[in-house]
Amino acid sequence: MSNAEQNGLEPAGHGPADDESSIQDDAQRRLSELEARHTEMSDAFLRAKAEAENTRRRAEDEMAKTRKYAVESFAESLLPVKDSLEAAIAIPAATPEQLLEGVHATLRQLTSVLERNKVTEINPAQGARFDPHQHHAISVVAAAQEPNTVVTLLQKGYAIADRVLRPALVTVSASA
Repeated sequence: MSNAEQNGLEPAGHGPADDESSIQDDAQRRLSELEARHTEMSDAFLRAKAEAENTRRRAEDEMAKTRKYAVESFAESLLPVKDSLEAAIAIPAATPEQLLEGVHATLRQLTSVLERNKVTEINPAQGARFDPHQHHAISVVAAAQEPNTVVTLLQKGYAIADRVLRPALVTVSASA
């Protein structure tokens, strides 16, 4: 046994002060690692936040453009219909038959435009079941048919895709 060990002293480099220094060094190293990791995570968070903000802004811009120009294609497809109406007005001495023929041709153009743009008629037949989602009952009348069915179509309705633009105006048979 050495004199230091006999006197209760630990060998050099292995005393309590050295252990405390080692713990402090480890703690300092760990703190530095955590600070570096925190800085890295903060930077990543800020980048992600900025990217999310940019994405949100781009989406808002795109939605604004979509709203602004949504009817562009539809309006463009209506221009030939307008041209046909203007051409009919421009004929000073058109006969009633010519005008009627022009109106029918223009109606076919308009129908084609509506079909291309997914606008469909809501045109319930007499006796069809009343559908409050697609029909608007103007009145209820006594009729010799099943209750809550269409008696008369007063005005066609229209839908675009599955959304009703205007319900069909109908009279409905009364309940017994």
